[in-house]
Amino acid sequence: MKHIHALFCFLPLSTLSTGALAQESRSGLDLRATISGEAVYSRELPDASRNGAHVTGGIRAVFYPEWKISSHWAVSGAIQVNSLSSFDEDSSTHASGIRSRFLQAQLGYYRVWKGGSLVIRAGQMQSAFGNFLLHYDDAKNPLLGTPAQYNYDGAGVTTLGLAGIEAMATRGKWDARAQFTNSSPANPRSVFDRDQYANWTGGLGYSVWQGLRAGISTYRGPYLDRNHLSSFLREARSRDLPATAWGADVEWARGHWSVTGEWQRFILPQPVLPWIQQTAAYADAQFVLHPRWYIAARAGFRHANQTQNPGEETYEVTVGFRPYASQLIKAGYVLERSRTGDLHHTLALQFITTIHPFFLCFGKHPVNLSITHKSSAL
Repeated sequence: MKHIHALFCFLPLSTLSTGALAQESRSGLDLRATISGEAVYSRELPDASRNGAHVTGGIRAVFYPEWKISSHWAVSGAIQVNSLSSFDEDSSTHASGIRSRFLQAQLGYYRVWKGGSLVIRAGQMQSAFGNFLLHYDDAKNPLLGTPAQYNYDGAGVTTLGLAGIEAMATRGKWDARAQFTNSSPANPRSVFDRDQYANWTGGLGYSVWQGLRAGISTYRGPYLDRNHLSSFLREARSRDLPATAWGADVEWARGHWSVTGEWQRFILPQPVLPWIQQTAAYADAQFVLHPRWYIAARAGFRHANQTQNPGEETYEVTVGFRPYASQLIKAGYVLERSRTGDLHHTLALQFITTIHPFFLCFGKHPVNLSITHKSSAL
């Protein structure tokens, strides 16, 4: 459960001999993908964009290209393509169409030795704050949605990529990470946008024993762009109003059970008082009923000192079924209760498949091309 994503070898899933070839190779090309389709029923969908229906659907695909340059260097990325209705933020609006984003595009240096490891990356990467983004892929997330404080528009922790540089290290039971980016996780900015400001993020974790890890993380830096600054307060400077966040997370797994939880606090200064203050937390629990079946639940909240957006409480129950090793079907129910008392009910069905369509290996052995699809049954 370390915050290290090793890229030292590519493991195609067609044959054992090809896997051994990949492990011995010094370089290679690899492409994997997670593709999701979702159907949602909710009475809160906007009738104008849904033609009066309470049902909508969406698709999402995340592609993971990798180029292993040598035993210590690699270029990797994560490209997300989704219909706008496949995210909660879009299902409550009139948005439609397809959108693509680079979540990650980075050059990395990787080193492992006995008792420790080091990773240094530069480029586009997701925030190092918190723990959930490690499970952002639909195939890794046992539930249907994301905690309330994680969303792509920011104001908490963005799920989009940030341009910057990051170092991650492990030593014994300890793991640490430090990240320097061009904008805040509370307001992500493209490298082509104006109003970019240096931000830093850090985290520290300790594995108490096998299956139990606790961690802390924080970020700080200016987050407001000129569109957020009031027109009658042009003298206010973003550099003078840095956002600050800190949080704690824990992961526990034993037998058929696994539990993940986070608590986070956000302070977002404004040109005028009061400053925005948010507190958010969630707990996920998963129980494996059978190698093919599991049940998962989440309870979470986000509270803010804002009249128009005071926060909400969210409860979710999901049942998962794996017809094949590469496929996952989730069916779940989500109850969201706003702090004003409004209740939102959602039923959703999600189908996820992971594919490994391309593998090309160089090194001591002849080049091997493997076209695979992870479809072997459990």
